[in-house]
Amino acid sequence: MSGVVTAVSSNGEYSFTKPNRESITLLAGLGVEGDVHAGVTVKHRSRVAQDPTQPNLRQVHVIQEELFDELGEAGFRVAAGELGENITSRGVDLLGLPVGALLRVGAEAVVEVTGLRNPCLQIEGFQPGPLKQVVGRDGLGNIVRRAGVMSIVKAGGVVRPGDAITVELPAGPHRPLDRV
Repeated sequence: MSGVVTAVSSNGEYSFTKPNRESITLLAGLGVEGDVHAGVTVKHRSRVAQDPTQPNLRQVHVIQEELFDELGEAGFRVAAGELGENITSRGVDLLGLPVGALLRVGAEAVVEVTGLRNPCLQIEGFQPGPLKQVVGRDGLGNIVRRAGVMSIVKAGGVVRPGDAITVELPAGPHRPLDRV
């Protein structure tokens, strides 16, 4: 499975959206250089309030650009970086990956998928309505999260729009993604 980076985004301040950049630098074990969510321990405010010593399993947020297409069909206009992601991708079934899948991004960077992004109410502050599009329930009543995946940086490197993304699956049995 392979795809492409369509945008990269980062923000040094707490804000729901992240401005697009020409490139971002991933730092092994930390996240996106200069991004407010970079660090060894949790940086998301709600997680810090629970336990600031938790490991940061949410260093890099990767979202599938195909979601923006679906949101557009539902009447919402969402562009890269506006849902707070660091890497916007096309062509990779992010939500179908197992825990531990490696995404090789560009020439050097490698991120390990840790789980699903748990969409929060801040989405409604950005634009009323999309929360119901990115989190819902399946036919059995199970919660379905569609707002991308979270990951940790295993190998650093510069990432730019146009960079290739290749997927390396972990040895089985595979564990399905859950929220992190």
